[in-house]
Amino acid sequence: MKNLKYINVSKHRIENGKTIDVFLSYQVFGKTSQDAPIVLVNHALTGNSNVIGENGWWNDLIGENKCIDTNEYKVLAFNIPGNGYDNNSKSLIDNYKDFTARDIAKLFAIGLEQLKIEQLFAVIGGSVGGGISWELAALKPDLIEHLIPVATDWKSTDWLIANCHIQDAILNNSNKPLADARMHAMTLYRTPESLTQKFDRTKKNNTLFNIESWLNYHGDNLNNRFNLSAYKMMNQILRTIDITNGRGDFLEVASKISSNIHIITINSDLFFKAEENWNAFVELKSKKENVNIHEIKSIHGHDAFLIEFDQLARFLKPIFKVNINTLESISKCVA
Repeated sequence: MKNLKYINVSKHRIENGKTIDVFLSYQVFGKTSQDAPIVLVNHALTGNSNVIGENGWWNDLIGENKCIDTNEYKVLAFNIPGNGYDNNSKSLIDNYKDFTARDIAKLFAIGLEQLKIEQLFAVIGGSVGGGISWELAALKPDLIEHLIPVATDWKSTDWLIANCHIQDAILNNSNKPLADARMHAMTLYRTPESLTQKFDRTKKNNTLFNIESWLNYHGDNLNNRFNLSAYKMMNQILRTIDITNGRGDFLEVASKISSNIHIITINSDLFFKAEENWNAFVELKSKKENVNIHEIKSIHGHDAFLIEFDQLARFLKPIFKVNINTLESISKCVA
């Protein structure tokens, strides 16, 4: 957190017409030279800009001599406004229902402009961060060389919206909103098979099953490290992903994105269904050659993108092993 930097975005008009002032916080990692290609990483629901290093949530994928090698790439990560990472109560957002995923993408685009970044080598994000990646690509079709949405979709489905609606009800009505919402969410992030493999109906004591203890742990852990306002905000962003809103159908919007698109889905994901990603791939492939799809095979469901690092790295290595000296579009350095 000590390495957080800030961009002041004032009098910005969001999608519903309201005007806001936001301090957009971010962190930068990796290569410092001006010609280093930039990778933007968009965090998941309870994540933040602390991508690598102490408590870095994607240390297995990003770092020195890792898949996304910080000896070769500059890594930039914004915090979704209102996520509470800076521990500043003034940065929290109470009117969370005013915001959409597109609003966040627009704020990230403003941040990039203020940092004088004209081109990104890649944008990668998991879950809600992947949805924001889609939104950014639709907003700036020529900004990104490689768009890598992981365990996500270009839209929030009815199934996802339904679960976000339940989460919002828990967050507003429960006596223990953070803990209870997290326990509910954990059952969606995993699968029945994953939980059976992990616990197999074993008990911690005579009355408490190990699955119950595990859920209690995750609920209490989030309650100790996260903010209720932040959870409400992130849940709202998750339920509002839609690159087509006001623009036309999916094919019309996505075919305008010049990026090489690398969709990474998970066969057992109960949150962002693999079938939705495959349908998008097949539809888009009819109009756009440079689109690919990879499927992580796992029993662990949505959380597999934070578990199956070997598979994820295998899909990503061909992208990040490009000879950076021959890149035609090199970004300017981050201020």
